[in-house]
Amino acid sequence: MESNIICPVSRSLPVADLDGTVAFYRDVLGFELSGDNLRSGPAELYPDPQQSTPEMFYFEVADVDAFHAAISERGGKPGVIGRVNWIKIRMFQITDPTGNVLLFGKSFNFPDPAKPAPMLEKALPEMPLDDVTAGVAHYRDVLGFKINYQQHDLGVMDRDSVTLVLIARTTRHEGIGSAYIYIANADALYAELKSRGADLRSEPVSRPWGLRDFRVSDPEGNQITFGQPFE
Repeated sequence: MESNIICPVSRSLPVADLDGTVAFYRDVLGFELSGDNLRSGPAELYPDPQQSTPEMFYFEVADVDAFHAAISERGGKPGVIGRVNWIKIRMFQITDPTGNVLLFGKSFNFPDPAKPAPMLEKALPEMPLDDVTAGVAHYRDVLGFKINYQQHDLGVMDRDSVTLVLIARTTRHEGIGSAYIYIANADALYAELKSRGADLRSEPVSRPWGLRDFRVSDPEGNQITFGQPFE
C-alpha cells in the first residue's frame, strides 16, 4: 500500500490497547506493522504501553483530500478539513483508540488576496467590576497595566498598545468580561504574572492552530487569555 505520508516522523506512541491500536493504524490509517513498530512511508511510530498520557502528532501528507477520503472509506471518522492560515496548512484530525490526536496536513503557499484599507483600528474590551478602585489596583500592580484615566466607576488601563476599560457592574453591565490579547512571548509574560501573584488558570500551551496561550482571571472573574502567534 503506497503511503500518503511524505515527511519523516519518528515518535514513541502512547498505547492503552496494543491490539486495538495496531488494528486502527493498519486498517484505518494504512500503516504497516514492521516488527514491533508501525510504519507508513518515512513515518515510524513505536507503540509504548508504558505511556498512558495521550499526545499530539502531526504528519505531512501528499494529498490531504485523498487521505481524508481513504480514511473515511476504511471506516474511520476524520474531522473536517480546515485551513490554518497562520501556519499555512490545510489539515484534519482524527483520534486513535488511546486518545492520541493525529493531525494530517499539507502546507500551502497561496498569496493572500488584496485587502481593502482597514476600517477597524483598535478594540477596548470592557471588564465589569463591583469594586472598580480595587480592580484598577489589581490591573496595575499584578497585571502590569498603567492607569490612563481613573474615576470611582471607571478605569482606563494601558499596557503597550492594549487598552482595557474597567467599568462598574450594573444592570446594564452584568456578568463577566473576557478578552484575547496577542503578545510577543507567552512564557515570559506567564513567568512575570506568576511572580506578581496573578490568578493563572492555565500554563502556556501550544495550540495546533498556531497560538501558544494561557489564561488569567482578575479578582472578580473576568478572563484574559494571552496568546503568542508562532509558525
